[in-house]
Amino acid sequence: MSKETEMILEAIKNLQSEVTSIKVTLENVTNRIIKRIAEGHLDLSRKLNEAVKADHEKELLLVRVNLLEDEVRQLKEKLNTIA
Repeated sequence: MSKETEMILEAIKNLQSEVTSIKVTLENVTNRIIKRIAEGHLDLSRKLNEAVKADHEKELLLVRVNLLEDEVRQLKEKLNTIA
């Protein structure tokens, strides 16, 4: 084998080693980090949905309170006209 062929084969072995190292890093580190980030995103999404739901319920309660206050005002007016 010529010196050039040996150098090329050595370079190929080095590249294969580097590719294997990159694959291992992707599988063991990067994919796990992405999974954790995705899980955190789901938690945030759930919390946001809960917050929005609570805010929606609060708005409905405020509407009910406003309606009840108006009814009480009308009843007071009627009571004042009768008395």
